[in-house]
Amino acid sequence: MSRVLLVDDDIELCEMLNEYLCGEGFEVTVTYDGESGVEQAITNHYDVILLDVMLPKLNGFDALRAIRLKSETPVLMLTARGDDIDRIVGLEMGADDYLPKPYNPRELVARLRAILRRTHSKTSADTHISNEPLQVGEIEIHPASRGVLKNGKPLELTSTEYNLLEILIRHAGHVVSKETLSLEALGRKLTRYDRSVDMHLSKLRKKLGTGPNDQPLIKTVRGMGCQFVKE
Repeated sequence: MSRVLLVDDDIELCEMLNEYLCGEGFEVTVTYDGESGVEQAITNHYDVILLDVMLPKLNGFDALRAIRLKSETPVLMLTARGDDIDRIVGLEMGADDYLPKPYNPRELVARLRAILRRTHSKTSADTHISNEPLQVGEIEIHPASRGVLKNGKPLELTSTEYNLLEILIRHAGHVVSKETLSLEALGRKLTRYDRSVDMHLSKLRKKLGTGPNDQPLIKTVRGMGCQFVKE
């Protein structure tokens, strides 16, 4: 049973979601402010965190920042509908996905399951293949532990950033479309105005830095997608 931490100050909504998610096979822990949400997130194990932006004591962004200092647990931000700034800031700070309010609980469950599919173990056949370390230039990834090294030094990536990097590394030297990246790394089809892939890639590029020739390791091929550069 997957464990979900729900951090939202709307008590009525939390009660409804708790009942709905439990009915869908999730185990839910609820907190109503940012401070207790952070404490729960860093002292207990959860498979995914649902984090509202507007929270008392500590807002969602500050809570996310504090969580990311201690934990890489996937975070789905709950944002106000139409507020693109909240979504962009959340993704820049390390959120794995976002869902605007009000939302359909069925869509929320679909998003949660997509995140869990990306982070949980694959089938034994896939695991055998994915467990083999991969290296391209200075970057080395270890799929079994989802660890990343650059010149032997570890890099701290979010779950979604790691997913994107692994896909690009496995196709190093070849262009991968953003549609493919969205499906395989975020678990959903790319829509016309969805900038999630771009935001995650921007953060990933900053963390990876540049290669020996001082060029980005991930380049954008206009109109086609992205490519991890083989040196």
